[in-house]
Amino acid sequence: MEIRTLGRSGLRFAPLMFGGNVLGWTMDRPTSFRVLDEFLDAGFSAIDTADVYAPWTDEGVGTSERVLGEWFALGGGRRERVMLATKVGLPMARGKKGLSRAYIMEAIDASLARLRTTHIDLYLAHCDDPKTPLAETLDAFAELIRAGKVRAVGASNMSAGRVREALAIADRIGLPRFEAVQPLYNLYDRRDYESDMQALAVEQDLGVIPFFALASGFLTGKYRSAADLRPGMRGELVGKYLDTQGQRLLDVLDAVAARHDAVPAQIALAWLLTKPGITAPIASATSVGQLQQLIKACDIDLTDDDIAALDGTCAEMEGGHALTNPR
Repeated sequence: MEIRTLGRSGLRFAPLMFGGNVLGWTMDRPTSFRVLDEFLDAGFSAIDTADVYAPWTDEGVGTSERVLGEWFALGGGRRERVMLATKVGLPMARGKKGLSRAYIMEAIDASLARLRTTHIDLYLAHCDDPKTPLAETLDAFAELIRAGKVRAVGASNMSAGRVREALAIADRIGLPRFEAVQPLYNLYDRRDYESDMQALAVEQDLGVIPFFALASGFLTGKYRSAADLRPGMRGELVGKYLDTQGQRLLDVLDAVAARHDAVPAQIALAWLLTKPGITAPIASATSVGQLQQLIKACDIDLTDDDIAALDGTCAEMEGGHALTNPR
């Protein structure tokens, strides 16, 4: 199993991160525990969640962290085997949001309590907070690291310009720097990462853990027309990909998958693992079978022709969702 290092953090893990937004939402607790156990037993360790996951569930915000905490409490070395990432910043309740020092100090203790752990390996700003100076946020993160509550910090949903600004501040006044970024990046959604964040990540040796790596499930190939969409949030997220561009991309994914005796989701993840800066894509599974299918992506060795076919299809998309990315 290949092991990759997350930026300069020293955190090392196999190149697939489990997306914990599904915990307590599309999976009940018993299923969640089985899937998480299978993930560890297969040699993987990185799990991503957030304090806000998931407001659309019956339990509301904090659900995912609570499910993970209950799983950790089962013992058996589960917590020790996990590289745990969670996030702070999105609204939890009225007035409870943002990246101010006061709120971060409150939010970290609430996350630790839900997660039933003493520390978080990677703590990410879930979004930018223009109202709070970056120096204040980084200073708060420094205090958490000194206290042993956090090992490394990062940024999600933050522009390359703001990440660069944060790195400069950290360097200038001696604060912990962002070691990882979480951008939207997949075979369909390429422009934002490839236009500026990719160069920054490579230049500054940042770990990159893309979210929506399977385009909300579209790149699994399960959704080929509007008739395949289910009511609710998932259908709304996937529907935007059901255009001519998306259909052309699925055709190429199908062809590459056939050459590797694989499925489209595996090829989409394997493609991400060939891209500059990528440490591990984030992907979710809602059954042991789905998980076993996804983790096989890490064993697929795409050829130059495979990558060229996928890159070329993206580059030809009408409307310009992608930029070419020579290997």
